[in-house]
Amino acid sequence: MNHSNTFSLSFPEAKTIIVSGDIHGDFNQLVFKLCIQYKLTDTLLIVAGDCGFGFEKKEYYEQMVRRNTKRMNQANNWIVFVRGNHDNPAYFEGTTFSYKRFIAVPDYTILQACNHSILCVGGAISIDRNYRINEWNKRKYRVHSNELQENDISRNLYWKNEAPIYDADKMNTICANFLIDTVVTHTAPSHCELFSKSNLNQWAENDSSLLKDVQSERKTMDMILHHLKTDNHPVNHWYYGHFHQNWHSAIDGILYQMLDIMEFSQVY
Repeated sequence: MNHSNTFSLSFPEAKTIIVSGDIHGDFNQLVFKLCIQYKLTDTLLIVAGDCGFGFEKKEYYEQMVRRNTKRMNQANNWIVFVRGNHDNPAYFEGTTFSYKRFIAVPDYTILQACNHSILCVGGAISIDRNYRINEWNKRKYRVHSNELQENDISRNLYWKNEAPIYDADKMNTICANFLIDTVVTHTAPSHCELFSKSNLNQWAENDSSLLKDVQSERKTMDMILHHLKTDNHPVNHWYYGHFHQNWHSAIDGILYQMLDIMEFSQVY
């Protein structure tokens, strides 16, 4: 359902909400962990970015859906994917990868489940972006010989529109229609751990604008937080991935939780 320019999804049958850290393409393992290992049912699982969309051809992801749909149907579970920096943004339009049990959602999507309203905003900076660009340039001659034309969903290792974006108009629309109590992003506001990704300074030696871009990525999250507070949203939980570690702390009435790779946290 679209409120003018915001995208919202409702999961009336969901009884539990779980957030997962980065999965880096381990989709089958994710479904296994959700449905078999933890035996969860009627559960909405939100992946906080770095899902791994774009490293393979589109058919690869379609095949993953076919392989796992029966298991997801039986357990009555849903997985929502939020955009990370290691994801092709073209998959996160709300239509490119959209199935009953699996959907990659646009930034500023609102998820409604278990009487909660969850704001999802993706994006971050890849600190190894130069390496990825160079690596792809070396590789693509081998790869593209059989992929005729390049399009939005062509394979790659890096996407230049990876950063999170502060969209005041969308925030205003959301504020007019929803009361947000939970936020799921890929990176985090600047007062949250980790204050920088490991090896950041090493990567920055050969990437002159990296430190500035990483700072601005965190500032974008600060602006979203400020907007939510200014509009008196009852935000009490904020989940994120990206840093591949685990940390949590209550700051100014909000419980922030950083999730490690494939780490699950039950929200409600």
